[in-house]
Amino acid sequence: MADKMTQTQLVAKLAEGAEITKKQAKAVMDGLTTIAVSETKKNGVFIIPGIGRLVRQERKARMGRNPATGAAIKIPAKKVVKFRIAKAVKDAIVPPKVVAAKAPAPAKKAAAKKK
Repeated sequence: MADKMTQTQLVAKLAEGAEITKKQAKAVMDGLTTIAVSETKKNGVFIIPGIGRLVRQERKARMGRNPATGAAIKIPAKKVVKFRIAKAVKDAIVPPKVVAAKAPAPAKKAAAKKK
């Protein structure tokens, strides 16, 4: 597997693409992060157009099992954050499978009559 892109590499590519300094590119990334966190806290969702959305969800309390003992335990309600990828991005990275249209089944011939 190829090495993952580091934050420094991302800042460098962003700076090169936008023809700005690395310091300015880093400031843009930090600003986007700050806005994403504050908007998700306030509104429960932050949309990055063309990429996806950051969503805060409420999980209900539920019953679970302790895997070591098998005893039933109560799992309390909590808030979680999820990132939902935009369909266009998902399709660009992993193209959907093309489903071939099924041809209709051949008609059954009538059984030959016995003489």
